Amino acid sequence: MSREYPNRPFVGVGAVVIRDGRVLLARRGKEPRKGSWSLPGGAQQLGETVFEAARREIREETGLEIEVLGIIDVADSIQRDDHGEVRYHYTLVDVLAQTINGDVAAAGDDAAEVAWFSPDELAPLELWTETTRIIGLGHEMWTILQASSSSSSSPSAK
Repeated sequence: MSREYPNRPFVGVGAVVIRDGRVLLARRGKEPRKGSWSLPGGAQQLGETVFEAARREIREETGLEIEVLGIIDVADSIQRDDHGEVRYHYTLVDVLAQTINGDVAAAGDDAAEVAWFSPDELAPLELWTETTRIIGLGHEMWTILQASSSSSSSPSAK
């Protein structure tokens, strides 16, 4: 089935990967939203869990290996054409993750470019409002996880 003008939604995953307070973003190399910055991620494959899909997509798009720490939220991306027909429909499961093999990311697969951004560098990127919301929730979740596990094996802030 084509992703353009589908007869059902596609399930996608996105990852808020945080390191040193910065979030990893990918410039999209394909539609929808080609050329815009977004969370790295992509479509879930048949037989793959959401966490497996997140790990695979981040590896393919950035070269990084991640540990998924939990689900942040779910967002729907529905884009219609000029006639009101659904051109794209994705149900996006967004996860919080940390890298387990450093922070040197290189664009691959569907990503035209990847880079780390601090919170104050996000506004000029004109991110989709849901991306901005999910990043904010991810930072909150990250802070809570660090505080709650400060005496045990806490998520690395490096």
